[in-house]
Amino acid sequence: MTKHDFKKNAELEIKELREQLEKHNYQYYVLDDPSVTDSEYDKLFRKLQKLEEENPELKTLNSPTTRIGSAPLKSFAEVTHKKPMLSLGNAFGDDEVLAFDKRIKDRLKINTDIEYACELKLDGLAVSLLYENGNLMRAATRGDGVVGEDITQNIKTIRSVPLKLRSEKFPKNLEVRGEVCMTKNAFISLNKKQMAEGKKIFANPRNAAAGSLRQLDSNITAQRELAIFCYDAGVVSDNSFDIAHDKVLEKLKVLGLPIVPHAIVAKNISGCLEYYKKMLYKRDTLSFEIDGLVYKVNNYRLQQELGFVSRAPRFAIAHKFPAKEEITQIKAIDFQVGRTGALTPVARLEPVNVAGVIVQNATLHNMDEIERKDIRVHDYVIIKRAGDVIPEVVSVVKDKRPKNANKIYLPEECPVCNSRVILLENEAVARCSGGLYCKAQRIENIKHFASRKAMNIEGLGDKIVELLVNEKIINHVDDLYNLKKDRLSKLERLGDKSAENLLNALEKSKQTTLAKFIYALGIREVGEAGARNLAKHFHDLEKIKKATVEDLQKVTDIGPTTAEYIYIFFREEHNEKIIHSLIKYGVTWPDEKKAAAKNLPLKNETIILTGTLVNVTREEAKELLQNLGAKITQSVSNKTTLVIAGENAGSKLEKAKKLNIKIIDEEGLQKLLTNVV
Repeated sequence: MTKHDFKKNAELEIKELREQLEKHNYQYYVLDDPSVTDSEYDKLFRKLQKLEEENPELKTLNSPTTRIGSAPLKSFAEVTHKKPMLSLGNAFGDDEVLAFDKRIKDRLKINTDIEYACELKLDGLAVSLLYENGNLMRAATRGDGVVGEDITQNIKTIRSVPLKLRSEKFPKNLEVRGEVCMTKNAFISLNKKQMAEGKKIFANPRNAAAGSLRQLDSNITAQRELAIFCYDAGVVSDNSFDIAHDKVLEKLKVLGLPIVPHAIVAKNISGCLEYYKKMLYKRDTLSFEIDGLVYKVNNYRLQQELGFVSRAPRFAIAHKFPAKEEITQIKAIDFQVGRTGALTPVARLEPVNVAGVIVQNATLHNMDEIERKDIRVHDYVIIKRAGDVIPEVVSVVKDKRPKNANKIYLPEECPVCNSRVILLENEAVARCSGGLYCKAQRIENIKHFASRKAMNIEGLGDKIVELLVNEKIINHVDDLYNLKKDRLSKLERLGDKSAENLLNALEKSKQTTLAKFIYALGIREVGEAGARNLAKHFHDLEKIKKATVEDLQKVTDIGPTTAEYIYIFFREEHNEKIIHSLIKYGVTWPDEKKAAAKNLPLKNETIILTGTLVNVTREEAKELLQNLGAKITQSVSNKTTLVIAGENAGSKLEKAKKLNIKIIDEEGLQKLLTNVV
């Protein structure tokens, strides 16, 4: 037999082994009907592994052997979802579910029953799987719904995820949405192993699943028993998924994807409530955690007609299960300072087991909540937790109140930095006023200060900021401009070249605009638009610093609360010192009056951006248009003068058509920018 013949035989054998292993995965994970024992599966796997090692040129990206993990990543790449991964509105009782059904009928102007697809709400981590020509090309976390993280290598370690779709009929591009979770048994086994090795113990299966999926080393992920259940399709390159939701699930299953279990179709909302009762009873017998159910209008056409509100679909809702509760005693109260300066009272509790988790702390939310519930130190209280949500105090058991129960008072000074604590009249949350100075806030403040929309310091990512703070090289934002190359180049993540690049970026960032500088300060409630309006109105930082609350409210879109936050921020001595230091280090900006005098060709335009842009991001387009004077808004109205519609534009485009508003595509946007600049 010739060398060519050996190669051909190996190629055929490898192909056959891959098909066998994927078939066994499908039967085990999707059909729940295993056809071979674990040991037989392992023999086939090792045989394939050996053949691929002997013939490395025959190894492919969708081979089952890629599931065992790969070289660790330095960080996760960002992924912008072509179609946002939306969150769901919640219903906590039958009355809210019935109100949801009524809203849908009112919107559709019908009185007949609506058919709903009913599914379990799995307590895991939402992910997106992208298949191109049937091959798994990318997987991403939900993130904030718009931007997630690339976790492709980690997803490949989950055996129930098909690396290649089974059916011969599939869209050229298919995005699938699913939930990665860990079974109760796998969670117990993992924690036992972690404990034996002296490692971190996970609080619950959801945390374990999320932590496993976000490992930079996929070899660690491969050692964890993760499962995935798919519940919908996202972006599809053809209209083959424009069908009833239950048919979408059937289609996904045929393609080899494990779908969410125990799904049914209810003929009306009463059927949904019956399903709720049934699954609430079965909840503890399931092999994985669920925290409720999801009801979706089953008819695709009706889904499209109902559309979306904010970041949630109108046609779906999550019906949450009641949380489990226990009684324990408050031993003490601490005030924690969050990254935004919010002071949160936290109850230190006598440890108690709530739904399988030992709870020692519970949030009291804010002072209004403490007063409303009349919570005191040493009280006996009912504690509630649901999933991974921070436990909270539901109520006080007044009959058990001891004589030494003491009232709780808001501290006058921040427990971290001793700056003044402020509690505005129309707000429930108290905050530390030392925004640029407070240690509790500094990491997030420095990250915000360095971000692209603020000072735009290239190379100063989150990890570098954390490293610089943790190594005590910087304490506040002004320390950035006093960094030295010899100290930076000795750090683990930096060398001579990276240190030099960072210092160059810092020097470059000193040339900014007043609007960007104000935004970079991280003043509560002052976003990009607010910072821009302040700069346009006052033209000068000193005038902003000296402005009264009344003066500030004269600025467009600056209300009483925001005005008070700005006023207090500039009167905190710590903040003033850091601003003075930044200017001393050379941070500067052009004269705003001269800049304001420039011709702004789009100053009379109110523009909506919708859909996906290919050659420029929505944020970049927004900034370009705003720099030319345009006002960018989120919702279509009679005041809208122009809609720029990218790919997969939805309800905003339809509304614009009805109102006869001018609409252009991305090519039209490029022409517009070319003509006015």
